[in-house]
Amino acid sequence: MSTETNAPQKVKRFSKPIRIAHWLNALAFFALYLTALPLYSDFFSWLYPVLGGPEMARLLHRIFAVLFISTPILVLIFDREGIKHWLKSTFQWSKADVKFFMQFPKEFFLGKSNVPKQGFFNSGEKLNSLLIILTSAMLIVSGIIMWFPQFFSAGVIQWAYPIHNIAFGLSIAVIVGHIFLSIGHPNSKASMEGMTKGTVDVEYAKDHHEAWYDELVEKGEIKEKEKDKGA
Repeated sequence: MSTETNAPQKVKRFSKPIRIAHWLNALAFFALYLTALPLYSDFFSWLYPVLGGPEMARLLHRIFAVLFISTPILVLIFDREGIKHWLKSTFQWSKADVKFFMQFPKEFFLGKSNVPKQGFFNSGEKLNSLLIILTSAMLIVSGIIMWFPQFFSAGVIQWAYPIHNIAFGLSIAVIVGHIFLSIGHPNSKASMEGMTKGTVDVEYAKDHHEAWYDELVEKGEIKEKEKDKGA
């Protein structure tokens, strides 16, 4: 018997440029975090020998800062439509998003709730995107000021340091939540395949992004199962 009919139907979620940029950005973020620790506190000075000393730690921090800044530029070059879609979705909010967050505790702890139909990005993903944009902007702007102090006034430089530290702390909290919901939470970890292989199961799309699923059915990009049609 052929196994094709039993194989889960897949649907494309993320393009290759977006996936590559995502993982390069993640690599840069954690490398920045690691190289920043001994610069931030003497408690982590034991990392200096691992990193090749204070000067090498600073150099590595700047190299990975360039990579961190470059990843969205790469997506703009190779998948402009993809990043436009992400930004448009991130900044489009409605009453359905408010209802999502009211139901989210049930979704998080019980695994099922009556959340409104979600689009390509659900409300939680949109909030995560907003926080990533905010903290990244804070890190990049304050980091550039700290890197090139000769171009800025003393007052601006003085503010750059606490802003960089605040953004550093906030970004860690955002990333920890993002990682847990991507690979740790049983109700949403299936989404990880979208960022590793570029596709997700149609059933996952239907359960977690039903408005997007409906759009795909309308366009004829996926076929509804008979049981779904009769439901």
